[in-house]
Formats: sequence, C-alpha cells, structure tokens
Amino acid sequence: MRELLRSNDLVRLSYLEALLRGEGMEPVVMDGHMSVLEGSAGAIPRRLMVIDDEFAEAKATLEAAGERLDL
Repeated sequence: MRELLRSNDLVRLSYLEALLRGEGMEPVVMDGHMSVLEGSAGAIPRRLMVIDDEFAEAKATLEAAGERLDL
C-alpha cells in the first residue's frame, strides 16, 4: 500500500475516500482508531492509502479534483 496524504480533517478524508471509490478504487484510511489511544485530541493524522497498482490513478484523480499532495 502507498500513502496519498495525511490529514486530521475527517470531512476532507471522507470526501477524498468517496471520490476515489467513485472511480472504482478501494482506498483505506489508516490510523483512524488511534484517537482512542490519544484521547480524541487529533494529534495523530490519519493516512489515506491505496494499493500500489492504483497509486498513479488515485494521485491523478485527487490532483484533478484540486487536491495538493505533498509526496
């Protein structure tokens, strides 16, 4: 799996996940349950991941939607 971005913004992550799913990809948000350990402070960013084979397409999809990826 490869990381597309990290964010603490749950709305943004949900939107980007839906955008990728709409293109037939299966993104995964990792570290989503870390808030239990950190006390819901939002200190640990969640990672939006895709399988290696979908990385280039996912990156292009997000960039076409106006997302800036710091890879």
